[in-house]
Amino acid sequence: MTATTFAPAIQPFSASSDDFVTYTTARHWIGGQWRDPISSTTVHDVINPRFGKVIAQVKMGAADDVAAAVQVGAAAARDWGQWPIRDRAHVLYRLRELMLKNLDELAWLLSHENGKVFGEAKAEVEKGIECVEYGCSLPNLAAGNQLEVSRGVACELAYVPLGVVAGVTPFNFPMMVPLWMLPQALVGGNSFVLKPSERVPLSTLRLAELLAQAGLPAGVFNMVQGGREVVEALCDHPDIKALGFVGSTKVAKAVYGRASTNGMRALCLGGAKNHLIVVPDADLQVTAENIVASFTGCAGQRCMAASVLLAVGDVDHILAAVRDRAAKITVGKDLGPVTTEAARDRINRYIDQAEKAGAKVTLDGRKSGASANNAGGYWVGPTIIEGVTPEMAAAREEIFGPVLSVIRVPNLDKAIEIENANPYGNASSIYTSSGDLARRVIDRVEAGMCGVNIGVPVPREPFGFGGWNDSCFGHGNITGWDGYRFWTRQRKLTSKWAVQRDHNWMS
Repeated sequence: MTATTFAPAIQPFSASSDDFVTYTTARHWIGGQWRDPISSTTVHDVINPRFGKVIAQVKMGAADDVAAAVQVGAAAARDWGQWPIRDRAHVLYRLRELMLKNLDELAWLLSHENGKVFGEAKAEVEKGIECVEYGCSLPNLAAGNQLEVSRGVACELAYVPLGVVAGVTPFNFPMMVPLWMLPQALVGGNSFVLKPSERVPLSTLRLAELLAQAGLPAGVFNMVQGGREVVEALCDHPDIKALGFVGSTKVAKAVYGRASTNGMRALCLGGAKNHLIVVPDADLQVTAENIVASFTGCAGQRCMAASVLLAVGDVDHILAAVRDRAAKITVGKDLGPVTTEAARDRINRYIDQAEKAGAKVTLDGRKSGASANNAGGYWVGPTIIEGVTPEMAAAREEIFGPVLSVIRVPNLDKAIEIENANPYGNASSIYTSSGDLARRVIDRVEAGMCGVNIGVPVPREPFGFGGWNDSCFGHGNITGWDGYRFWTRQRKLTSKWAVQRDHNWMS
C-alpha cells in the first residue's frame, strides 16, 4: 500500500484570541475524502460556549454512513496490517511533528469549540502528543517473545491486527481522547472508525487531515459524524471487531452491553464522583493549590475532577485557604464556560438543591455570567458547598462542573466508608504528610486511579488510564500497554523442525 497524495480540503483555523469566529461545516472523512451523509439531512449546530453562538454546523450521519466507512476501512486494513510495525509507527512520528508545528492553531480551535481557556486547550493537545509518542515507541515494546520450551520445540507470541475497530469520544476532551485510542490501534495494524461528539467535531477535522499529511494511507482512518444512531450502528456492525467508548456511565453501560452482545470486544469508560480526603497534617499550600486546580480545571468538566472533599478532623485552616484561592479565579480568563446552556442550568440546580437541603454555599459561582465580558456564554464560577451530607444529591451524583462539596467526617474510617459507598471507582486522593497514612488509605479506597497530594491523578504514559466499578465496563485500561493489547490479538506459534535424540512428554 502506498500513501495517497494529499491536498487539504479545509483551511486551518484562523483565530489567535478569544474573539468569536466561525469555522467550516463538519462532514464525514471516509477513504481520505470529505463526504456528505448518504441519506441523512439532519444538521446539528456547534456552539462556542464562551458566547453561546453557532461557530459551525455538523452534518449528522446514519447507519448507512457507518457501513460505508467500515467497507472502506476493511479494504484498507488488509494492506495496512501487512506494513511492518516500524513503518506504521513512522506515520505517528510525522503526525507528532505536524501537531507540534500546528500546536497553537489546534489549541485555539479546541478552545473555541469546547470553551477551555487557551492554556488548558494547549495542555490537552500536548497530552495528545504524549499519547502519539507512546505509539511511536510500540515497535520496541511489542516485540514478540520466543522461548525454546523443549529440546527442538519453540513457542512464539505475536500481536496481530483485529481489522476494523472503532471509537466513540466525548465533548470534554475532543483532541486527547481520540489519541488515547488511535496510536495503539493504528500501530497495531487496524483501520479505525471514529465517531466524535457532535458538540465538538471540529478538532478532529484537523486531526484527520494531519494524519493524511503524515502519510497514513486513505481508508485507514475514517470518521463518521452523528449521534445515537451512529453509535448504535457501530455497536451492531459485524465487521467491527473492537469498540472503545468514553462518556457517561449510563451510556457506557448501554454501549458495552450492546457491543458485547454482538460479539465484539468493548472497553467503555463512564462517569465519576471523585473524593479527596484531607487530614490535619496536610501541607497547607500544596493542598489548597491542588484542590482548587482539581475542581475548577476545565470548568470541572473532566472525569478526574475533584467532586467531594472529605474533611477529616480540624482542617478549617485548609478549607479557608481553598476558599480564598478559588475566590481569586477570574471567570473568563482563568476559567472557561461549561459547554451548553443545559449543563449550566443543571449545575446551578444542584447548588440550589444543596442550599435548600441545609448546606451552605460559601463560594457562589451561580452569578458569574452577569458581567458584560461574559455575557451570552454558559458560565458557572468556582463554587464551594459546605455542610453537605452523604445523602444529598450534590454528594452522590456527578455534577460535572466547577463545584466542590465538603463533607465533614470525624475520622479516616468514615471518610473511606463514604468514598467506597459511591458506585463509581474512577479516582481518589489523600492529602497528608504521612507516607504510612497515605499508603493505608490508598490500599482501602475503591478507585482505579489514586493520588497522594495530587487531585487529578491522571497516569502519564506509559501507565494506563482506567477506573473501577461503574466508571469502567470491560477489562483493562484504554491507554498504555493495555490499550495496545485491547486493539490487537495474540497469535501463539509452536514449531519443531527436527527429530531429537532424547525425548520427554512434549517430544
